[in-house]
Amino acid sequence: MGPTPSELTGFSTLETETLRHNTNNGNYCEKKHQKRLSAPSHWLLDKLSGAYAPRASPGPHKLRDCMPLIVFVRNRLKYALNARETKAILMQRLIKVDGKVRTDSTYPAGFMDVISIEKTGENFRLVYDTKGRFTVHRITAEESEYKLGKVKRVQLGRGGIPFLVTHDARTIRYPDPAITVNDTVKIDLATGKVADFIRFDTGVIAMVTGGRNMGRVGVITHRERHDGGFNIVHIKDAIDNGFATRESNVFVIGKEKPWVSLPKGKGVKLTIAEERDRRRAQAIAGH
Repeated sequence: MGPTPSELTGFSTLETETLRHNTNNGNYCEKKHQKRLSAPSHWLLDKLSGAYAPRASPGPHKLRDCMPLIVFVRNRLKYALNARETKAILMQRLIKVDGKVRTDSTYPAGFMDVISIEKTGENFRLVYDTKGRFTVHRITAEESEYKLGKVKRVQLGRGGIPFLVTHDARTIRYPDPAITVNDTVKIDLATGKVADFIRFDTGVIAMVTGGRNMGRVGVITHRERHDGGFNIVHIKDAIDNGFATRESNVFVIGKEKPWVSLPKGKGVKLTIAEERDRRRAQAIAGH
């Protein structure tokens, strides 16, 4: 019988396990950096302004699906020139996300979040344009009082208490028993309670939040069920263009009319030729 690993290394078994744990390719450590080239493209960061980009803090939205507050304040609104100025703005408690003051410059704001700046009287909602990028979409003070949330889970908790979980990681107890997974709830930001909900069904208006059709808006025409695969939803937009996407990418936003205002273009995706013609028409009108 040969020597044990501890006899070969001179370390005890516990010390050997500790070394193995700490040198396992860094997998046990939280990553705190984000290289600029691998940052999400919808942040629209230029390539040559440094090696690194802000890394979003852990929070209600996934790293690839969110926008850190510093990117929104500095790069989109241009209210700051650098990270230091952004932090100065945030530490004055001037910026609210969903009605709560946020001072973390890398706080992850995501789809449907309401960003408010009381000092300037501005309110924004993070929604996608038809190219899948977060757009600076200004909304009214009345619209900033609520947001929509897609239901991801409905289950019973401890003590038999029913609750649901939304796409932005909110847990809402004692929901309406008629609410099911994939439905959309209208959340009052002041109280955090459900004011209304929309069933996920044909005939409702939806926005696509993932895939190649990201940011497009239309009416759900029919659904296909695929056991063991991905359920497919077929959608028709305002100019009768049809497209299909996975059920998980569909976010219901209204019944006859959308419950939230839409950015420029109203979720209708144009072809490259149509975009060119529109640009030329605007240039001629400008002259």
